[in-house]
Amino acid sequence: MELTPSAHLDTFPRDHLPPPGTWPDLLHELPGLRYPERLNSAAELLDGTITRHGGGRPAFRGADGTVWSYAELRSRVDRIAAVLTGELGVVPGNRVLLRGPTTPHLAACWLAVLKAGAVAVTVLAQQRAGELRTVCEIARVGHALCDARSLGELAAAAVPGLRVTSFGGGGADDLLTLAERAPDRPFRAVDTAADDVALIAFTSGTTGRPKGCMHFHRDLLAVADTFSAEVLRPEPGDLFAGSPPLGFTFGLGGLVLFPLRAGACSLLLEQAGPAQLLAAIARHRVSVLFTAPTAYRVMLDELDGHDLGSLRRCVSAGENLPEATWRRWYERTGLRLINGIGATELLHIFIASADEGIRPGTTGVPVPGWQARVVDAEGVPVPDGAPGWLAVRGPVGCRYLADPRQREYVRGGWNITGDTYVREPDGWFRYVARADDMIVSAGYNIAGPEVEEALLHHPDVAEAAVVGRPDEFRGQIATAYVVLREGASAGKDTEEALAEAVKERLAPYKCPRAFVFLDALPRTPTGKLQRFRLRGLE
Repeated sequence: MELTPSAHLDTFPRDHLPPPGTWPDLLHELPGLRYPERLNSAAELLDGTITRHGGGRPAFRGADGTVWSYAELRSRVDRIAAVLTGELGVVPGNRVLLRGPTTPHLAACWLAVLKAGAVAVTVLAQQRAGELRTVCEIARVGHALCDARSLGELAAAAVPGLRVTSFGGGGADDLLTLAERAPDRPFRAVDTAADDVALIAFTSGTTGRPKGCMHFHRDLLAVADTFSAEVLRPEPGDLFAGSPPLGFTFGLGGLVLFPLRAGACSLLLEQAGPAQLLAAIARHRVSVLFTAPTAYRVMLDELDGHDLGSLRRCVSAGENLPEATWRRWYERTGLRLINGIGATELLHIFIASADEGIRPGTTGVPVPGWQARVVDAEGVPVPDGAPGWLAVRGPVGCRYLADPRQREYVRGGWNITGDTYVREPDGWFRYVARADDMIVSAGYNIAGPEVEEALLHHPDVAEAAVVGRPDEFRGQIATAYVVLREGASAGKDTEEALAEAVKERLAPYKCPRAFVFLDALPRTPTGKLQRFRLRGLE
């Protein structure tokens, strides 16, 4: 595959793309997906949108009442980009880590990184030092922009050669202070190629070793020009809000890419649990909501007293949406939940339906611009009605950063998502289960082996296995089966000690919510752990 000449001076991203023969087939048949060879997505999302809709419209709101117009946002982004390329020495192609709660400042930093031609690597504010160190090692990150309130774990990571610049804490060296001192003049966006890497999004995977998914500048627009434009259909007057952080591509699309592409506004909430979302919808008059099925289930029990009259679009993704939840939400609100499936490897949602086209209990049909089928282990399509592996292709595809698992995810030009699905005879796709050992809990992906490793660091743990247990509200919860060392006693105190041990090493959402103490774990004669037998205990 012939790539356009790159604008990157630091060629690491393109040098570490997977071999061309392992790429999925890409589809750009829709007229709206035929992008020019030179394209900077941040410039298109800001300058292009201002050209179409004007600069006076609100772009970002904060929970504290902050409102930035598109013109104000562009000014802030351009000043930050000037600081990046000037005082901080960032050059096109450098990887820049972004860390902090979901705020307008974090989103502005993300846009500035792309406008400067660098590569954004956004991580969760919850991630611990070891996780951050691994991400920086894999992506060879040299710069970091970090909310001053989230510096602790990043400092503890002690990444060699990492230059950390904080924002929001004040002081002469604070990024926002430096940006305010920068001249208020337009920053000329780096003339990146449409197929230059714009971001590296990390996914946990099933082995615990995160995989870096490399996405191009054109990819960021493609998900907005397919799912958002064709299914969600936002309007310039919409106000978006949601729970997923910008470190998840679900949140990046729903809170940054889609509203900016449409000339709409996004409410960026640092705290976005179900209770905070309900209050924010009523207070700010949110019209488009993105969150996981778990949050919709919790909100159903708390709807009384909250005005949801401003909502017109509700998107559910991150885990399978049960039909019962869909029907209860519709009965209580009159709103049809848009159920979707996406993947970090494919950036956002590729199967969904909206309005009268929704069929509760199914995920939907392929989004315009995408194709999907259900195949067997050899990649051969199975008959309608028979379960198999979900295979997808479209304008965006999996490109792992220097990872041999590329050959597992992409087979015969199709992306194999790791989900078991059934295609109904009339073309609707119905979710069956995850086809791997990933635990999906309240929209968060949890790799069992990673949690097991954290547990094994505790001196009382001899063996550990972590699998998903079905849960009414979260879909699944991580359940730890633990064999204690001689002399250690099972009980509530031990459970609490193990939970704290996990939280010291991993993000809190990965901590098991249930512990079961066993005398031995089930294994094959060769010593391989039999996870299916643990699931059978439930």
